[in-house]
Amino acid sequence: MDKLHFTIRVDAPVHTVWTTMLDESTYRDWTRTFHEGSHYVGSWAQGGLIRFLAPDQNGSHSGLVATVIENRRDEFISLEIRGEVSRGIDDTTSAHARRFAGAHEDYSFSESDGVTTLVVEVDTDEEFTAMFAADWPRALARLAELAEERASTAD
Repeated sequence: MDKLHFTIRVDAPVHTVWTTMLDESTYRDWTRTFHEGSHYVGSWAQGGLIRFLAPDQNGSHSGLVATVIENRRDEFISLEIRGEVSRGIDDTTSAHARRFAGAHEDYSFSESDGVTTLVVEVDTDEEFTAMFAADWPRALARLAELAEERASTAD
């Protein structure tokens, strides 16, 4: 498993970046980079189960299922991948699903003078390293655009 690191500075308060990242409508927007139709079902609350889904070629929803290990509002979120979702069904036991099990996604937020720094650390199967290395910066750039738009209209 590879660990990828990404950092972006966003000209918006930390709470604006936080809510833009997690709100369902804006989440769908900034995660389109990974797969059109990306969304989540579940809770970001600590201990909550959350499914990251997108339509597959059969019209079903597939993706990953995770547990929210830690959630400190406006500071930090840690997820642990449990397995995958295939055609709408959670799979944590097959050999394919176990490739993802135990992977972490961590999001750290800090603010200084109205500028938020977001650091993302993602474990990924080697098969997806190149794709995520290209997609994450584009997704984070879109997240920054959305958060900065929100911040400018709040003034």
